[in-house]
Amino acid sequence: MTQENRREFIVKGTDAGTRLDRFLANSANEFSRSRIQALIRDGFVTVNGAVPRARDIVRAGNRVILVEPPVQALDLVPEKIALSVLFEDDDLIVINKAAGISVHPGAGRKRGTLVNALLSHCKNLSGIGGKERPGIVHRLDKETSGCLAVAKNDFAHQELSRQFAARTVEKIYLALVAGKLRRGSGTIVAPIARHRVHRKRMAIAREGGREARTDFKVVRSGGEASLLECRLHSGRTHQIRVHLQHFGHPILGDVVYGGRRAGNFSRQMLHAWKLGLDHPRTKERMHFQAPLPEDFKRAMSEVLS
Repeated sequence: MTQENRREFIVKGTDAGTRLDRFLANSANEFSRSRIQALIRDGFVTVNGAVPRARDIVRAGNRVILVEPPVQALDLVPEKIALSVLFEDDDLIVINKAAGISVHPGAGRKRGTLVNALLSHCKNLSGIGGKERPGIVHRLDKETSGCLAVAKNDFAHQELSRQFAARTVEKIYLALVAGKLRRGSGTIVAPIARHRVHRKRMAIAREGGREARTDFKVVRSGGEASLLECRLHSGRTHQIRVHLQHFGHPILGDVVYGGRRAGNFSRQMLHAWKLGLDHPRTKERMHFQAPLPEDFKRAMSEVLS
């Protein structure tokens, strides 16, 4: 074990009463909170020598040790899958992700993902994301299209993760939703947690949950549908989909959250339209915009005409 992969923290009185995962995310902000939770779950964090849970509460004087495990060798196959590249340099690549492609491998899926395509295109990616998620600092659902930033080295990964954790990254989506809104803009603030019955789904939490905020603005309206611009101020799983369903205007094509109101579309009509972030090395503010895909344009012409 080296000093580079071992971090030690003593909990101060001002941090007492905080959840362990939140304390570490604030103390070691080169790691995202989800990465911290994974390290705790996999036994790479101890509190006073004992193996904790992410939800455990830290006390003043607790000695917390975090170990970043060595990067595992990849067993993923690079694949020549076409990529739409919006920007690329030695640190960063920004992709206009097509709908229908998963960002990273999952259970029983080792091929055909964006990571497989990136391994072929870039040859080398940041290892911080772990064995199956190299370079991935944020994600989009399989059926969501649009802007996705990927780190090409560990330095860029740490810097980008820090920006996402600090919520300085601008994330603007376009969503086609069922119904005509009564007001032109607004904010949805509602905590999100894992659904208590359907564990692959998320839901508005009556108790607990993680705070989430989505701003929306009506861009165009038709008789029975609207095009919304949605700005994320947090990055919860399925956030826009859950918030808009809760608001009474589910995304068209979203069979998971939209039910009958989802309509007959090939996929959920959600597009990560704009992304703004600071370049990890130069600190220059950069803005990216992903053109609307053809299926999204067709859906707009059908429901907004």
